[in-house]
Amino acid sequence: MYCCVKSMGLSGIDSYPVTVEINISRGMPHFDIVGLPDIAVKESKDRVRAALGNIGFKLGSSQIVVNLAPANTKKNGPIYDLPILLGILKSAELCDLPLDDSAFVGEISLNGDLRPINGVLSMVLTAKEDGCKRVFIPLENGAETSAIEGIDVYPVKNCDVIIDYLMGKTTLKTAKNTEYYLAPVPPMPDFNEVKGQENAKRAMEIAAAGGHNILLIGPPGTGKSMLAKRLPSILPPLTFDEAVESTKIHSIAGILPRNQPLLSQRPFRSPHHTVSTAGLTGGGSNPMPGEISLAHNGILFMDELPEFAKATMEILRQPLEDGEVTISRATSRITYPCAFMLITAMNPCPCGYYGHPTTPCSCSPTKTALYLNKISGPLLDRLDIHVEVPPVDYKKMSSVGVSESSQTVRERVAKARKLQQDRYRSHRVTCNANITPAMLQKYCVLTPAANKMLEMVYDKLGFSGRSYDRLLKVSRTIADLAGAEDIDVDHIAEAIQYRNLDRKYWKKDTSLK
Repeated sequence: MYCCVKSMGLSGIDSYPVTVEINISRGMPHFDIVGLPDIAVKESKDRVRAALGNIGFKLGSSQIVVNLAPANTKKNGPIYDLPILLGILKSAELCDLPLDDSAFVGEISLNGDLRPINGVLSMVLTAKEDGCKRVFIPLENGAETSAIEGIDVYPVKNCDVIIDYLMGKTTLKTAKNTEYYLAPVPPMPDFNEVKGQENAKRAMEIAAAGGHNILLIGPPGTGKSMLAKRLPSILPPLTFDEAVESTKIHSIAGILPRNQPLLSQRPFRSPHHTVSTAGLTGGGSNPMPGEISLAHNGILFMDELPEFAKATMEILRQPLEDGEVTISRATSRITYPCAFMLITAMNPCPCGYYGHPTTPCSCSPTKTALYLNKISGPLLDRLDIHVEVPPVDYKKMSSVGVSESSQTVRERVAKARKLQQDRYRSHRVTCNANITPAMLQKYCVLTPAANKMLEMVYDKLGFSGRSYDRLLKVSRTIADLAGAEDIDVDHIAEAIQYRNLDRKYWKKDTSLK
């Protein structure tokens, strides 16, 4: 007898409908799965056969063929265990199960319990788009689907519960529906814990308000890492669409806490400098998202930037421009989103004390130049803001006064972001850092005095075309924080000071070329 069951597959962060077709006929015992299954899918037959026996069903001598359609798309993982088991029960006429308008995903243990799987959020959203009225998932995956409306989601513990429910013997509760805005936000480190560094704090506020990339450079112990780790506390909250997209990525990567619904805090990823290029951008035989995709809609913090491998740093250049990364394999091509803020921190030389007011630097000029030149010009050009983080004097360090809190800064940032969202609503752009070159002329309008200043410094400082664009974007953000409609002299002047450090530290030295 033949039957089919609806299920889902994963490709990147997106899901697609999969029809699980089961045909059972008399003959020598045989169980085969076709439709480009990987090893984990092929092993389903052993898990399903054992689970059927342990929940009280016996298969006679029969030939079982399972086809996963579309047959030209590779299927990965153990997510098809549940639809295969239910399809066999119906095809073998062991149970009369109404499987129409339902989708099923889940890995089955040998005793019939359902184990959690990755990527459930994407699958439920696809099931909803495909017209399914209900979807059955493992119990431990229920939380991440709690904010999805328009489809009944049933988190279940084992196969017995599903079978009894489908046969009308019992009832099931759907996943608890939780409003996204009620999701708890975990406590974060506060900016008022950082002593001094008012200039760096201002730069971080501008970066947060416009979504700009930033470089922090200074001696050890001046607070570079402290500032970077507190940046999430001043960023605006994730919108619902952003939360769904980021949660999809974390779910597929298998790092989403099982008891957590959608992500409520912008991701903050801080990979060690020994990370490989595949670990940063994603990859593997079955490509998985890397650190830059896990930081989507959030922050990627690269501490001790020159310690990263050259290839690892340079591979960031295209994702920073495109907001996505494509992983190509012989049989597949997967694109992951990676729109993130890049926050980098570094010392000015190997010993860390180049330019320090009291501690002498022990590095030779050549050694310092070689260290700094590990950061290429094209990568440096993509960092919108360069800010120096100098040592803090004793008076500021010992001060007992309370500095500005993250909440106060966050309110200003949120106000500036709201201006940007309203301004770019028709362009599907959310912040100044992402506006296209075609939009600069329309939205980055300079006053005559500001235009004159920019013209004067453009050639003098040797700006590239990219530097010019990014300077205008930073100026636009500074103007938004000030509530100004046009970009004035003060806004341009402040933006220019954040592009000076590459002239101070990255001096051209032809002897090193």
